Amino acid sequence: MAPTAEDFQRLVERVEALEAKIAINDLITTYGPAVDSGCAEAVASLWTEDGVYDVDTGVMNGSKAIEAMVRSKAHQSWIGGGCGHLSEPLHVVVDGDTAVATGHTQLVIHNGDGTFRVHRVTANRWELVRQDGAWKVAKRTGRVLDGRPEARDLLAAGVQ
Repeated sequence: MAPTAEDFQRLVERVEALEAKIAINDLITTYGPAVDSGCAEAVASLWTEDGVYDVDTGVMNGSKAIEAMVRSKAHQSWIGGGCGHLSEPLHVVVDGDTAVATGHTQLVIHNGDGTFRVHRVTANRWELVRQDGAWKVAKRTGRVLDGRPEARDLLAAGVQ
């Protein structure tokens, strides 16, 4: 039995969904190397111009504010001392030109004596949009997993 037009259409849809998930994972996993190397423009380019980065320590509104965070004295001291922002594989749900990715990150810092320690583990919700064929972060919300329910709620919302 030869494939039908419906079979072909389903295959196209599956390939498009896989391509979207791969592109989203590539986008998000760019964050760690970009932020740890101090490439402020590269970090900012992951977000839409009016994108939001909402983390426990504050909210950055717009890609310019995100770029400024990377250039800040505080962030520069992290990378100057040695650190790594590590991501796990993400749970990604695509819905047309929007998507939500959920997962954990770790901030690992150098102790100054050749050893490292996990400084924090964070629950993340990445809300993404496809603009002109490319995926961008519209909002990233991160909450440290220190027992507070809002971090668990972020994770639960992404898998329900």
